[in-house]
Amino acid sequence: MRRLLAFLGIMCLILPVFANETPTGLWRTFDDKGKATGFIRISENQDVYTGVIEKGLPTDNVDDRCEVCKDERKGQKLIGMTVIKNVKAKGESYEGSEILDPFSGNTYRVKLKPIDAGKKLEVRGFVGISLFGRTQIWERENE
Repeated sequence: MRRLLAFLGIMCLILPVFANETPTGLWRTFDDKGKATGFIRISENQDVYTGVIEKGLPTDNVDDRCEVCKDERKGQKLIGMTVIKNVKAKGESYEGSEILDPFSGNTYRVKLKPIDAGKKLEVRGFVGISLFGRTQIWERENE
C-alpha cells in the first residue's frame, strides 16, 4: 500500500510537467529581433493543432486587417485569424502544412517544438526543407 501511495504521489508531481509539453495554450509571440508582436492561441482538435491570433499588443488597433495576405484571409481582421494550420505530432515536435506571417502575407511550412519544460515554443517556418527557414521563440502565457 505504501508503494502504491508513493507511486501515485510521484506521478502527481511528474504529470503536470509533461502536461504542458504540447503546443496547446496561449503564446506571446516575438519577431526575429525579439520584439513582442501579439498573442496566439494554439488548440488541438482530433490530434490536429491550429493557431489563431487571440489578441494584439495594447498599442495595436483591434480593427487591423491583413491587407498583404494573398489568400482568402486578405482583408480579414487580424484578431481571430487562423495563422497556423494542420499541425500534427511527429516525434518530439509538431509539424504542419502552414504558418502565416501576417506582416508579409507569406505562408510557410511549420515545425513547433516545446522547449524549457513547455514554457517556450520553438517555431520554425520554412520553404521546402527545414534548413531553409527561420526560427522564433515564443513564450507561454500563464492563464
